[in-house]
Formats: sequence, structure tokens, C-alpha cells
Amino acid sequence: MKTIEQLATQCRDALKAKPGSGGRKDVCAILAETLRDAEFVDAYLVDSNPDRIVLHEDSELGFCICAHHFRGAKVRQPHGHGPTWAIYGQGRGETIMSDFELVEAPSAGKRGKARRLDTYTLTPGTAHLYDIGKLHGLRRERSAHLIRIEGMNLHNISREDYEEV
Repeated sequence: MKTIEQLATQCRDALKAKPGSGGRKDVCAILAETLRDAEFVDAYLVDSNPDRIVLHEDSELGFCICAHHFRGAKVRQPHGHGPTWAIYGQGRGETIMSDFELVEAPSAGKRGKARRLDTYTLTPGTAHLYDIGKLHGLRRERSAHLIRIEGMNLHNISREDYEEV
């Protein structure tokens, strides 16, 4: 079974070997492979987890590996991750994701506007990169467990929401 420390080392190595989108794509593939390990999923994606728990925050590169236990159905409007990126990796359940394009940027306390481009479902053992500036939204019909790797701790940055047009 892979540990969080081993996953973090693989992520750090990939990000250092290929700075930018190339390294992030490699991390996405590493996460998908990791989430196909049933022992890893059983160890880190447990029902007693809170909505979000930081399992690792990298002191050198600043990325975070977080476990999420989202309870029940939920819809999250289009949003981005500010100046950073995130990789969503499905461990249990399903998350219906949508990619969006920017129509109008937020301004003076007003939400921005975005148009849906594509919709797809993250199933256990799959992962998807939302690179810097990429807008996405999500919908869940039931509870789900995910690992999300954030380029920097998202609790420390402000993010903007968009309305779908």
C-alpha cells in the first residue's frame, strides 16, 4: 500500500522534474493510479473524515494533499482556484464535473459569468487537473470521497465565483 508520504514524494519529484502544466499532468496520473489502490483508499478516505483534512502540506513547493468527505448531494457553481491549480481525484462515489469558459470577469462585488463547455463524471480511480485559470463546477447526487491536490493551500487564498449563462 502506498502512503501519503510516498504520494507526496512522487508529486514533489514530478513537479520538480517538469515545472508547469507538464508536471501537474504527471501528478494527475500519479493520483489516479494511487486511487486504484483499494488499501490506500481504505486507509485515507474514511467516513469519519471531516469535509476537508490536509494530509500533507509540502514545505518546499507548497502543494497540499487533502482528503475530502462530502456528505450528501451538492451543487457547486462555476469557480476557479485563483492563482493556483487543483487536481480532483475520486476515491469513492461519483462527482459530475463541468468545465466552463469565462464570459465576463467578476467586478465590484459582482459575480462573473461563465458558459458550460463540457460535462463528465469522475468515478473511483479517476483524476482531473484544473490548471491555473480553468473554471469548473460540480454536482454530486450522493456522498463522495476525494483526494484533492492543491497547488497551494486553498484556505489561504480568495477565490471568485461565477454564474452560469
